[in-house]
Amino acid sequence: MPNYIDEFRNSQAAQKMGNILSNYKGPLVSIMEVCGTHTMSIFKYGIRELLPPEIKLISGPGCPVCVTPSFYINAAIELSNKKDVIIATFGDLMRVPGGKSSLLKQKSEGKDIRVVYSPLDSLEIARENPNKKVVFLSIGFETTTPIEALSVLKAKEEGITNFSLLCANKTMPEALKVLTVDKDVSLDGYLYPGHVSAIIGIALYEEMASVYGIPGIVTGFEPLDILYAIITLVSNINSKKIVVENQYSRIVAKEGNQIALSKMYEVFEPCDAVWRGIGNIPLSGQKMRNKYSEFDAWELFKDLPLQEKEAVGCLCGEILKGKRTPKECKLFSGICTPENPVGACMVSSEGTCAAYYKWGT
Repeated sequence: MPNYIDEFRNSQAAQKMGNILSNYKGPLVSIMEVCGTHTMSIFKYGIRELLPPEIKLISGPGCPVCVTPSFYINAAIELSNKKDVIIATFGDLMRVPGGKSSLLKQKSEGKDIRVVYSPLDSLEIARENPNKKVVFLSIGFETTTPIEALSVLKAKEEGITNFSLLCANKTMPEALKVLTVDKDVSLDGYLYPGHVSAIIGIALYEEMASVYGIPGIVTGFEPLDILYAIITLVSNINSKKIVVENQYSRIVAKEGNQIALSKMYEVFEPCDAVWRGIGNIPLSGQKMRNKYSEFDAWELFKDLPLQEKEAVGCLCGEILKGKRTPKECKLFSGICTPENPVGACMVSSEGTCAAYYKWGT
């Protein structure tokens, strides 16, 4: 059996690849690593320090917490104030600041907010608390949406009527199309996300290459994965080879995970969605189909806030679009730190600001 840790962290191979990149003298190329986990790996392994000025890496909007709009956090906070509601959430949403509070602060004040590892854990909470309404905060890309869909299917199958999702799920391809045509971003290629691609496959990326003429590579998260992907992508860009390569075939199949997709499509359908700092992107979100509206918290609680309002001075939106870096934000590392985050990009472990703060440039 292959050793997928040691083999992809071989120091001698990494040094050879690093030398290839550091000696690059070609034209300027701008590459966006879409996934927040890629951003963290790039910083952790010092890959940016190996690159010459002619190879520019831009961090993209691949952090699900970071792109969740502020009004969603305010809606969750509003729900937590209801005495008959239990909020269930992934832990990385707890510290995201809303307009006047955060879920962590709400919990410290006695609100019933519980951190779970899976939306399926929320079903158990609902079973144990039949007189309470359990709302799971459903965010994320195609990686997590199938399991959230499965939780709805199981709730319906088992007749659990006190469970619902507050959805802010998003899909990656439509957002990438917006960035691709944005002249202020000016991208030459993409490092596509491994986790999302394991679900959706690579056909949508191939469509982008065909329509927009921009190459890309699906890659993993180990240092050799990323180094080899950058070398290949730079070569393809310079040779005008407009292709999408799958260098993460140990995990990603061309057709994706059809079982996971079928669950997702059964429960969810495309809708317009607001991305923090980017704005409304048509058909980039996922909403629950009408047949499952009994599990849709947006339908069950009609008085939730829907107005988006960013923190004054926070550049999270521009950073998510790759137009600014965290160090250009006047709040970064002073007023805004992981212990006292102003924007979502500093909260999540996959956020660009958090990566800059922890690992530097």
